[in-house]
Amino acid sequence: MSQKIMVGVVESIALPSLKLANIATRIDTGAKTSALHVDHIVVDDAQRIVHFEFHPDFHDIKKTIKCSAPLHDRRWIKSSNGEREQRCVIKTQATLGASLSWDIEITLTDRSSMNHLMLLGREAMEGVVIVDPEAHFLASERSPEPDPE
Repeated sequence: MSQKIMVGVVESIALPSLKLANIATRIDTGAKTSALHVDHIVVDDAQRIVHFEFHPDFHDIKKTIKCSAPLHDRRWIKSSNGEREQRCVIKTQATLGASLSWDIEITLTDRSSMNHLMLLGREAMEGVVIVDPEAHFLASERSPEPDPE
């Protein structure tokens, strides 16, 4: 990728292969890995597939989207509160705005205590984006879902 895109600290990202759109995502240069808030993770080790549920709305936990993806890896991740947990890692396409798509690795975890359903870490940003820490939604439109921040 020859030219980096300027983004704010919150952007709306889609994960089209998972059929997930308008995910209010915290852009976090302090985090190494990206993370997606999911529930009910079930790994089919024989098929190397992980099944999980995504809640697109913080305010309606009954609304879920069932997803499946090839299991890329399992890794020990140290969270922002210092706790280590083993997480499933998937590789998927991320889309930002009308013209930017690239492959990212994303860990699956419970982010219910966080303000955003997804976190984009620096490994997924390398060579792709530059972050303006004063801005929100520079490269994408604000999600129609209420921003819990």
